[in-house]
Amino acid sequence: MASHMQNDSSSASAGFQPVFKSFATDAIHVGSEPEQWKSMAVVPPISLSTTFKQHGPGKHAGFDYSRCRNPTRNCLEKAVAALDGAQYCLALASGSAATFTITHLFKAGDGIICMNDVYGGTNQYFRKIAAEYGIDVTFVDLTKLDELKAALKPNTKMLWIETPTNPTMKVVDIQGCSDIVHAHNKETLVVVDNTFMSAYFQRPLALGADICMYSATKYMNGHTDVVMGLISLNRADVYERLRFFQSELGAVPSPFDCYMCNRGLKTLHLRMKQHFKNGLAAAQFLEADPRVERVIFPGLPSHPQHELTKRQCTGCPGMITFYIKGKLEHASTFLSNLKLFALAESLGGFESLAEHPAIMTHASVPESERKELGISDTLIRLSVGLEDEEDIIADLDQALGAAHPKK
Repeated sequence: MASHMQNDSSSASAGFQPVFKSFATDAIHVGSEPEQWKSMAVVPPISLSTTFKQHGPGKHAGFDYSRCRNPTRNCLEKAVAALDGAQYCLALASGSAATFTITHLFKAGDGIICMNDVYGGTNQYFRKIAAEYGIDVTFVDLTKLDELKAALKPNTKMLWIETPTNPTMKVVDIQGCSDIVHAHNKETLVVVDNTFMSAYFQRPLALGADICMYSATKYMNGHTDVVMGLISLNRADVYERLRFFQSELGAVPSPFDCYMCNRGLKTLHLRMKQHFKNGLAAAQFLEADPRVERVIFPGLPSHPQHELTKRQCTGCPGMITFYIKGKLEHASTFLSNLKLFALAESLGGFESLAEHPAIMTHASVPESERKELGISDTLIRLSVGLEDEEDIIADLDQALGAAHPKK
């Protein structure tokens, strides 16, 4: 189906890019065509069989063993490819599985440049696993394109971008980075972790990236009940190699999880619109509150890359990072007194979550690096959910009141 853009007053009026044309239609229909089943089922069935009967030796109906191909997984992969404006998609067992599957494209001596502010698990994998196997890993602040240019080497085979970054919500110029890297070596792969934005708010492949990946555990599934990774791309040669790894490394999701994630996609457009609305309201409330030191939300004009965000995105998710005034005890008191927000890791579900990056999701990042990145004791990350806006703000207000009681 078409992947052009169409106007949407809620996002376009805020200065963001128009929403992607036929996004909701593609999410609901691509990969779920009833005609592919003899039963004409409107909802794709969950195909639990691990093996498939063959017409003759090596003559099968497209499926032989479920680790290699599965009908339910096929449905999901087709849908995600359409939403990303991609030719191909691969579903993996987790976002981390997607990361190491992509990294298997490279060998000892090859170079990887990674955004210095990324998910703690990505940092850990590149630093403590990939580097241990001889991959040359360099961490760079990709918001500064001159630093990217300076970091490029003859052996650079991949650039890993995360935007917005986790947890400090820096926004990276995907087109700018891609142009620089491909001018250096057109074979170097630009990979974008699109977990925070989801396919609804950002299409990295249309901005020059070679691979778009997700922890689908978050917004793409959106219901906090599936762990999964996704990879989308257009290059046939890279796809075939990754599909080989998908099968032979074996980090594949179950048919049930594929069914669940595909079901989550059907409401992605509705959920993301509401996440944007609630996230912006919460960010505006926090920015105006004297008990808050600073709010980092790409949808606010105060964000350093707000204009860039509007140029490359159709809106913003419900992810907010802010610094509470005071010390660790104030952050801890705030988090302990939240009632609607659950104190928990992860993000992107329908429910509101809050966490302390320095102690929770990014504790594995060396303290010196956390300090350099701004991941301090007073930094709090919110994943604003789909509850009523006034209830979200009321919960933030009362928790701030507990952290900073009136004298």
